[in-house]
Amino acid sequence: MTDIPASGAGTRLGIRPRRVVTYAILIAGAFLMIYPLVWMVFSSFKLDRQIFSDPTGLPSSWNIANYFEGWVATTPSFTRYFVNSFIVCLGAVIGNVLACSLTAYAFARLEFPFKRTLFTAMLLTLMLPSHVLLIPQYVLFVNLSWVNTYLPLIVPKFLATDAFFIFLMVQFIRKIPRELDEAAIVDGAGPFRVFTSVIFPLLQPAIITTVIFTFIWTYNDFFSQLIYLTSPDQLTVPVGLRSLVDSSGGSYGQLLAMSVLSLVPTFVVFLIFQRRLVEGIATSGLKG
Repeated sequence: MTDIPASGAGTRLGIRPRRVVTYAILIAGAFLMIYPLVWMVFSSFKLDRQIFSDPTGLPSSWNIANYFEGWVATTPSFTRYFVNSFIVCLGAVIGNVLACSLTAYAFARLEFPFKRTLFTAMLLTLMLPSHVLLIPQYVLFVNLSWVNTYLPLIVPKFLATDAFFIFLMVQFIRKIPRELDEAAIVDGAGPFRVFTSVIFPLLQPAIITTVIFTFIWTYNDFFSQLIYLTSPDQLTVPVGLRSLVDSSGGSYGQLLAMSVLSLVPTFVVFLIFQRRLVEGIATSGLKG
């Protein structure tokens, strides 16, 4: 009887140092990852001459003027940039939810010629670099007179071009019992009615995951928006930050302040839907 507690105590003593080392490594890694963000926040309140003179310390005086001056340092102001970003994100979210869910429903439930071939071709597009399609897409949008509009950034979403979300929803729909479809068909529902009344409501976790990722990826998309948006009134936040570098005369304080504000929408969306995001990914696993 006396040997068991001693053995247990020895086991605990043997595990504790490893836990300390593990936690120390994790804390050090977390610090290295979060340090650039902390430095950016603190530096956004500093004067330009103080930003690089003391890169590790707190600002001696909190210069809030960087936020007010940076907000109106460009023409138009960042109010317009944020509105433009939200318009593009809203259109992309609606397009991905509608098009990808319909396409996923077709692949998961309906039968049509070359179904497996088309599904395989769709998956192959996941391995295709987006830069390969840049020139053909740009030529197409130029011929359609869509350049310097939001159409190149929104319309493709309504054509189910994001294969990742289609695959995510297909895997989720395959886990929904077919008996629900059959019950709706017995009641006289057609394929579209089955989708709207049965599949789409049960697809909520995968839809929320699609909404979150689409918003974050579209909001942070600098390259596509730089290519297709040329008018200052059409610019979004990522491209607006680039124009701020020129218009503010190299004011790092204003640039960092606007960079901090540009992160707020993505942080808010992630914090609000964090639990649902994890549930959506977990319930839309790879088991079909």
